[in-house]
Amino acid sequence: MPRYRQGKKAKRPGRTLLRLMKAVFGGKLHVIIFILVCIGVSSAATVYSAAFIGEFIDSFVTPLIGVADPDFHPAVVALCKFGAVVIASTLSSFLISYVMVDVAQGSIYRLRLEMFRKLENLPLSFFDQNPHGAIMSRFSNDTDTLNQVVSNGLVQLITAAITLVMIFISMVRSNWILTLIVILFVFLTIRVSGSIGKKSGKSFQKQQKDLGAVNGFIEEMIGGQRVIKVFTHEEKSKEDFAALNEELRVSMTSANALANVMGPVTSNLGNLQYVAVVIVGSLIAINTHGIFTVGALAAFLQLTRSFSMNVNQISMQANNVLLALAGAERVFELLDQVDEADEGRVTLVNTTGSGDEIRESETKTGQWAWKRENGELVPLRGDITMKDVDFGYTPEKVVLHDISLYAKPGQKIAFVGATGAGKTTITNLLNRFYNIQDGTITFDGIDIKEIRLKDLRSSLGMILQDTNLFTGTIRDNIRYGKLDATEEEVIEAAKLANAHDFIMMMPDGYDTMLSNNGEGLSQGQRQLLSIARAAIANPPVLVMDEATSSIDTRTEALVQAGMDRLMENRTVFVIAHRLSTVRNSNAIMVLDHGRIIERGDHDDLLSQKGLYYRLYTGSVELQ
Repeated sequence: MPRYRQGKKAKRPGRTLLRLMKAVFGGKLHVIIFILVCIGVSSAATVYSAAFIGEFIDSFVTPLIGVADPDFHPAVVALCKFGAVVIASTLSSFLISYVMVDVAQGSIYRLRLEMFRKLENLPLSFFDQNPHGAIMSRFSNDTDTLNQVVSNGLVQLITAAITLVMIFISMVRSNWILTLIVILFVFLTIRVSGSIGKKSGKSFQKQQKDLGAVNGFIEEMIGGQRVIKVFTHEEKSKEDFAALNEELRVSMTSANALANVMGPVTSNLGNLQYVAVVIVGSLIAINTHGIFTVGALAAFLQLTRSFSMNVNQISMQANNVLLALAGAERVFELLDQVDEADEGRVTLVNTTGSGDEIRESETKTGQWAWKRENGELVPLRGDITMKDVDFGYTPEKVVLHDISLYAKPGQKIAFVGATGAGKTTITNLLNRFYNIQDGTITFDGIDIKEIRLKDLRSSLGMILQDTNLFTGTIRDNIRYGKLDATEEEVIEAAKLANAHDFIMMMPDGYDTMLSNNGEGLSQGQRQLLSIARAAIANPPVLVMDEATSSIDTRTEALVQAGMDRLMENRTVFVIAHRLSTVRNSNAIMVLDHGRIIERGDHDDLLSQKGLYYRLYTGSVELQ
C-alpha cells in the first residue's frame, strides 16, 4: 500500500479537476445552468458597460457640445437603462456568491463524510504506514483549501474566462490593430505569470508538506508529554519544533512572496498596455476622420482595462487552483485507498434450542451460532485452531513462522516471550486485523476468512495495555462494548470489573464526563473501565494483551478476581510479562523470534528447564 507523500504535486491535474467538478456539481445540472446564466449576465454587463461609454460619448456628449439649450432627456433615459443593467449584474454576482458558498459547504461536507467513512473501512496496516498528522491534514488543510477555491476562486476563474471571450470578440469588432497590441501584452503577461506561477506552485507544495510535518509533530508531542517530561526532553522538543517551524516559515514566505508578486507584475503590464492603446488609438482616431471615433476609443480603452483585469484575475487565481488541485489529489488518494477485504459469508446469528434442535431466532437470546451460506448453523463455542501459520507485515519480512496451536472452549492460553517475539501479532491475526501469508486459522471449525469481519470481531473481546477512552460519560464508555445495553447491564459489568465502587465515588457517578482519554483517572481506573467495557460485550473469546502490566500490584489484586470471573467459560488468550498471571493457564506458549519454542502448562514447562524455567526462576529476564 503506498504511503502518502505530503505536498506531492498533482500528477494528473486535468483528471483531478474533472473529478473535483463531479464531486462539487455531480447531479446538480440545474445549479450549473443557473450559475452559467448568472455569469453570462455579469459578463455581458461588463461588455455592455464599455459599449455604453462609447455610445454615450458619441450620441449624447459630443453632439451637445456648444448647444445653447441642450435636451438631456435622451441621456437620462440611456443612463436609466445602464443603471438597470448594473443592477442586474450586481444581483447576478450576489446570487453566484450565495449559491456557490452553499454548494461549496455542501460538497466539503460530503467529502469529509466520505473521507471519514473511508478511514473506518481501511485496514490497520494503512494507519501503521501513514503518519496520523498527515492523515489529519487532509481533513483540515486540504479541505479548507478546496473550500476557498470552490466557493470563490472557481467562480472568479470561470467568470473571468467567459468575460475574456466576450471582451475579445467586442475588441476585434471594434479595431483589430488595437486588439493585436492587447494580444501582444497578454502573451507577455502569460509568459511572466506562468514563470512566476511555476515557481509559486512548487513553493506551495513545499508549504503543504512542511505544514503537515508541523501538525504531525505537534500531535506526537501532545500524545507523548509524559515521556517528554520524564526524560526532560522539553528543550530538545522545542528545538525540533523550532526547526520544523522555521522550515514552514521559509516555505510559506517563499510561496506567498511569489504569489504576491504576480499581482503587481501583471497589473503594471496592464498599465503599459493601456498607455500603448491610448497612443495608437489616438493616432487612428485622428487619421480615420470619424470612422474610429473618440467614443469608440473610450469604449476600447474600457474593454482593454476590463480585459487586463480579467487576465490579472486568472493569474491571481492560478496559484490557488494549483494548490487546490494538489489538495484535491491528496483527498482523492485517500478516497481511492482499497477498503479492508471482507470476502466472508458466514454470519453470526441468535439461536434457540440445543443440539440438533438448534434454530435461528429473530430475537436476542444471548445464544449464538455461525450461519453458513447454505443455512447450516454451527454453535458458537470458541474453539480456535492455528495451523502452520506464517505472517509478515510485508511479504519480504516474515515475523511469524510455522505457528500451530489450538484453544478448546473455556481454555486459557498464554503467550510469553521478549518484546518483538510475536505475541501481540498472533492475537491480531485472530480478528483479522492482518491477513496471514500461509496456513489456516479456524474458529469452531470454520476458516476465519469465510466469516464476515463484523461478526468475527463481535465474537472477540480485547483488553489492551493501552486504554482508549472516548469523550463522553463513564456509562457511555462502558456501553461502547454493547450500545444497546441496559442500565442494569452497565452496572453489572462495572461490578464484575470491580469498577463500580470507584465510579460511585466520582462527582456524577456513571454520568461523570470523561475527555482526553480519561484525563483525571488513574491508569488503573482506566483499565478497569476497559475491562468493564469488554465484560458488557460478553464475548466467547477474550484476548488480554498485557492488560495488567500498567496497573500497580494493589490494583492488580483488586482486578484479578473480576478478571477470573470474566474469563469463566470463555476461551482466553493472555499476553503477560508477569508470569504469576499465567500460572493457571491450560497451555503456555513460549515465543522467540516469531517461533513457538516451548509449550505446555506451568508444571510441564518448569520440568523442561528451558527458557520458561529460566524466566520463572529469575535467571533470565524478559526484555
